[in-house]
Amino acid sequence: MTGLDRLSYQSRWLHVAPERKFLFWLLLMVLAFSLPPLGQALMMACTAAFTCWLLRLSLWRWCRWMALPLGFLLVGVVTLVFSVSRDPQTLLAGAPIGPYWLGVTAQGIATANATFWRSLAALSATFWLVLNLPFPQLIVLLKRARVPRLLTEQILLTWRFIFILIDEAMAIHRAQTLRFGYRNVRLGYRSLAMLVSLLFTRVLMRYQQMSTALDIKLYQGDFHL
Repeated sequence: MTGLDRLSYQSRWLHVAPERKFLFWLLLMVLAFSLPPLGQALMMACTAAFTCWLLRLSLWRWCRWMALPLGFLLVGVVTLVFSVSRDPQTLLAGAPIGPYWLGVTAQGIATANATFWRSLAALSATFWLVLNLPFPQLIVLLKRARVPRLLTEQILLTWRFIFILIDEAMAIHRAQTLRFGYRNVRLGYRSLAMLVSLLFTRVLMRYQQMSTALDIKLYQGDFHL
């Protein structure tokens, strides 16, 4: 089990109905997209505190998780701040680039500020749902929402193969590390290429083993969900 999946089983809301969790997440998303930036910042802080309390984890660990998508968010925000214009009078500050001016506008700063806090608030709400909704409850939620059975089975198999992929990759990486496969940059790149090629082969073998096991159990094309 991954760290996030393991944490979902120690949540104080583990036995709360998944429908209630989903409705609460929808409420958080509505607030994230409707509140002003100050309200979105306060909502993110409250969601962070609530998440840490439910999962019995530190705020520092939550912040490290939020830092993962923060880099992508900052790149998008920076592109909103800067604008290209022929008239330097429309810019708060800028620099000439040939016949154009690259600079910052008041509208760009306002748009970037609103986008930044809206995205953080929505991310904190989504993290709350992911960390408090174990995968079996997600399957129950999809069934009650009348999601097509084929799509639910695909989600289930994809989730299963994520763990197979991680398990095989860790085993190969551990074996390479014990043989000093990453002691310098050249060997590191070579070992990484070998890991990728071996990983594909090992996952195919695990898939064939699973197919054989299903055939032995008289699999008829439907999983018991």
